[in-house]
Amino acid sequence: MKDNYWLKSGFINVLQNMASVLFGIGSFFFLVRSLTIREFGVWTVYMTTITILNILRDGLIKNALIKFLSGAKEEEKPQIMSAAFTINIIITAVIVILNLSLGTLLAKLLNSPELINLFYLFNIVYILNGFLTQFNCIEQAHFKFKGVFVSNTVFQAIYFAFVFYCFIFKVNIELKNLVFVQIFGSLVSMIIAYFYAKPFLNFAIGIYKEWMVKLFNYGKYAFGTSISSILSGSVDQMMISSIISPDVSGVFNVAVKVVNLIDIPTSAVANIVFPQSAARIQTEGKDAIKYLYEKSVGTILAILIPGVIFIYIFPEFVLYLLAGDKYEDAAPLLRLTLLYTLLIPFGRQFGTILDSIGKTKTTFYIVIITASLNLGLNYIFIVNFGVLGAAYATLISNIVGFIIAQYILRKELGVKFYHTFVYAYRFYPEFYSHFVKPQILKFKNKSKA
Repeated sequence: MKDNYWLKSGFINVLQNMASVLFGIGSFFFLVRSLTIREFGVWTVYMTTITILNILRDGLIKNALIKFLSGAKEEEKPQIMSAAFTINIIITAVIVILNLSLGTLLAKLLNSPELINLFYLFNIVYILNGFLTQFNCIEQAHFKFKGVFVSNTVFQAIYFAFVFYCFIFKVNIELKNLVFVQIFGSLVSMIIAYFYAKPFLNFAIGIYKEWMVKLFNYGKYAFGTSISSILSGSVDQMMISSIISPDVSGVFNVAVKVVNLIDIPTSAVANIVFPQSAARIQTEGKDAIKYLYEKSVGTILAILIPGVIFIYIFPEFVLYLLAGDKYEDAAPLLRLTLLYTLLIPFGRQFGTILDSIGKTKTTFYIVIITASLNLGLNYIFIVNFGVLGAAYATLISNIVGFIIAQYILRKELGVKFYHTFVYAYRFYPEFYSHFVKPQILKFKNKSKA
């Protein structure tokens, strides 16, 4: 039964995300061919920055809301939702004010004055995404994922449609117009997410300080973990832009984009694991959480490994296919980034599992250590080795983080990391027997009939 759950939940969630992934690949494919290297570099820095701003809010709210809502009594849920909404509004207001005040300075520090207007327009996107995040979290807390998938896919589809239209009809793409498209896409996605979350929406009127404190006390460590983690994954691009130029940052982003596409199964499975582990720790104890970690990482590795091997053997082909001939020189960079791709599932699920069992402080300290190491190594390596230094810095910090995380998981839950490879090996025959074989038998029966 548990194996069947993981095959269905894990693989179907990945399949559901494939539509969104395809739009993401398509948008990247046409955008990188429509913009100059300089424009794409500036857009890369913009996207990296707004990702950090989104994490500033989502990290504080998302996991805390899902955890408390998934295990709460029905009478408590309206208060929890209202408390989270209040925190959401406060954070959004603070970030918008800071962005309006410091956007010009940040653009200068990033060596990209074109960013100033983009940052100002992004405030609208940020406000809309605040509501979108709230609705998605409420749905996830009730073990539903369809609205998250649909709202995300629609946003990607709108963005893709604009980029595709401009590419086909040779329309010059202004970066500010891409932000206008984000505004429209965020509005539509927010409305869709609302209708999917509507059956669960039951806000209480008032300021519930007790729940706000509980959410904040839990979320502050998850927030620190999230922001440290995203900085660890994006500081290299920002440093490259500041130390070298946005153009080189754009080239580095092309290699990272391939790795991010490979990372899709990790995100999809993490969305399943967190609410399940938050609920199971209350009823089944640590043995169930140990199983969740080993099984989830094994499932992700089984999906990742074939793709990683293919890209490692044919990096020039993959780069040409996705980005054209302007970025074929990024092949050595891509091979380096692939080396730490297989460590990402271990780290991501480590944070997910520890957060769900209330060990957010531990996760926070570990991520702070690895993020600080990554930050220091990036500066030293980029100055001395150029763009390849960023990849070496991230690889080393990921290895250190992996070693620390596995030690803690072994001590806390008895996790054995090699069990993940056992589950990865078992995934293929399980997938065949549960999904492929029934379809073959069904086809044969139809043929006989």
